[in-house]
Amino acid sequence: MSGVTGNQDVDIDLGQLVRAVWARRLKVVAVTLIGAGVAFAGAKMISPKYSAETRLLIEQRAPAFANTQSNDGNAGPLLDELNIASQVQLLQSADIIKQVINSEKLYELPEFDDAVNGSALSDILVALHIKKNPLENPPEERVIDAFIERLQVYQVPGSRVIGITFTSKDPKIAARIPNAMANVYLATQSGAKLDTNSEATRWLEPEIENLRKKVNDAEQKVAEYRAKHGLLPTNGGSNFPQQQLNDISVELTRVRGEKANAEARAQSVRNALASGEASDTLPDIMSSQSMQRLKGTESGLQSQISDLSTSLLNNHPKLKSLRAQLADIKTQIRQETQKILASVEGEAKVAGLRAAELERQSGTLRANSAQAGEDEVGLNALQREANAQRQLLETYLARYREAASRADSNSSPADARIVSRAIEPVDPYFPKVVPIVVVAAVATLVMSAIVIMLAELFSGRALRPVDGSVEPAAPIEEKTQAAAAPKAKRDVKPSMLSAPVEEEPAQEAPAPLEDESEFSISSVAHYLTSSRATLAVAISPTGDDGSAATVSLARALADVGQRVVLVDMTGSGYPTELMGDDPNAPGVTDLLCGAAAFGETIHGDRDSDAHLIPQGISDIRQAMRGADRLSLLLDALSSAYDLVIVECGAADVAGVSRLTRSKDVEIILSMPDVIEEEFVVAMTEFEKAGYQRVVLMSGDETIAEDLPRRAA
Repeated sequence: MSGVTGNQDVDIDLGQLVRAVWARRLKVVAVTLIGAGVAFAGAKMISPKYSAETRLLIEQRAPAFANTQSNDGNAGPLLDELNIASQVQLLQSADIIKQVINSEKLYELPEFDDAVNGSALSDILVALHIKKNPLENPPEERVIDAFIERLQVYQVPGSRVIGITFTSKDPKIAARIPNAMANVYLATQSGAKLDTNSEATRWLEPEIENLRKKVNDAEQKVAEYRAKHGLLPTNGGSNFPQQQLNDISVELTRVRGEKANAEARAQSVRNALASGEASDTLPDIMSSQSMQRLKGTESGLQSQISDLSTSLLNNHPKLKSLRAQLADIKTQIRQETQKILASVEGEAKVAGLRAAELERQSGTLRANSAQAGEDEVGLNALQREANAQRQLLETYLARYREAASRADSNSSPADARIVSRAIEPVDPYFPKVVPIVVVAAVATLVMSAIVIMLAELFSGRALRPVDGSVEPAAPIEEKTQAAAAPKAKRDVKPSMLSAPVEEEPAQEAPAPLEDESEFSISSVAHYLTSSRATLAVAISPTGDDGSAATVSLARALADVGQRVVLVDMTGSGYPTELMGDDPNAPGVTDLLCGAAAFGETIHGDRDSDAHLIPQGISDIRQAMRGADRLSLLLDALSSAYDLVIVECGAADVAGVSRLTRSKDVEIILSMPDVIEEEFVVAMTEFEKAGYQRVVLMSGDETIAEDLPRRAA
């Protein structure tokens, strides 16, 4: 029996589950071994299957004499993922599969036509019309279906490699089929190229003959048109009238320049003669040899006259003779200058006549050139037609020569090559005996353990009551009678929240409750942490020993990382004595009396990370006049700390009610020496006042389970 009543809250006892499995360990081991043995026998009974793989690399392949430009242009599509996927589908096409089946004579092997032999299970399924009768399909289709089941063609991720994997009961067939498929695929691809080249040559031959005739006719029309319209070709590419017009234009420009030059020279000579200036600087005069001789003679006579003038008189006959000769020379110079002027003017007239003639010829040629331009429009049209036909013919001839050069079977390799051929496998890929046995053993072990655990759960042996739901024990009176010797209770001082109480004479107290570890400090700390409480009011009916337990509770919470503050509302100030360094530090009474600021009343615990608000040094009676502000103080502390613990000492329900506005707070009855009578009375009073979350803390440091939210 589980010992759990029907209305109790229960939990799963994991330890009991483990113990149940361990108690049946021999059975579990036996079942595991049986499962492993069955898996081993089954794996050995299965016919082994072998797998082999051939890999193809898809790449552009062309003869060594192929055009590099054409190779580059055709390499792009091969890098496309869609093209690789298309090749994968091509390898799985029915045509290639049929060729492989026929070349390898697979239709003669029973492995590829299991329907002939059949099996009892297959016959039953066919009789029940659950499975189609395979014999209804033609033998060729059955072989193809069996071949496809054993074939796997895939693209290696991130590459242009295609893998061909085949599975068979015979390792030789497993290696032979992928290689045969690769060979058939390469032959098919190469044959497709040969067929393309053959079709190209057959189509190009009549087209080339037709184009040759068209080119001859077009060129004949061009020649006839030239002869008819006199459009003789020239070196510059233009027609003859245009060439003549260009030449005359150049000559006319040159003659006009010569005329202008001659007129300018003649004008300069006339200007020199008219002004009487020396004409020695004129180019035409200086270039005349006669003028040079006369100038030399003139210079010699002037030199003689100058020499004789120094020794002879002006009327001397010799001087007169020399002056007469000098005058005659100057006359000759003027005459020679007139001749040069007439010669230059003659050159200008000749140039003018030539320019007039050239202008006349230019006008005639312009008319001829305009007519030739109109005639050349038709010639250009004929030439364009002839050039187009000639270019098309040359293109067809180049394609024809290229296609004819690839007519041989070795000249057009497939756009793929084998990079890894399948070899005969040694070990079967299925079944893997060791992995199957290991997996079966582990699965059997796990299933056996699960079955045992489920049996324990359904029987109730692995269930236990949760804390606070324990099975009723003997009456408290019986426990009291069986308890140990009584011990005296400490003096109890009144709390700040209640009126002073009179001391009672020491009397024999009832024995403490059993199983106090369920209400230890660590259990209460764990309960407060898991319940996410923000405010707890600790009542110590037994006096300072309960306050000491509350201090231990605050420190235990701080040790597990909780931000906790303890507010000392006791009458004795014992928590302040245990936690504070300065007994005169400002605290609650000073804050309520307005003698200290809020931040000045918070102090650190000397032995932990917990904080303390001590009792203070102000008058308690005066401070309690402002007790209504305690709820605001606690709300402010709750927003800054994970948990606020208010140690009230031996307070009553009325005093605690002044602290908070809500009844939804944790009430901790801190009673290290649990006395049944006091505990029951205190709990009953708080429950009547509306406090439903009352927890007993015995003060024992033994680690226990979580406390219930309500202790009875």
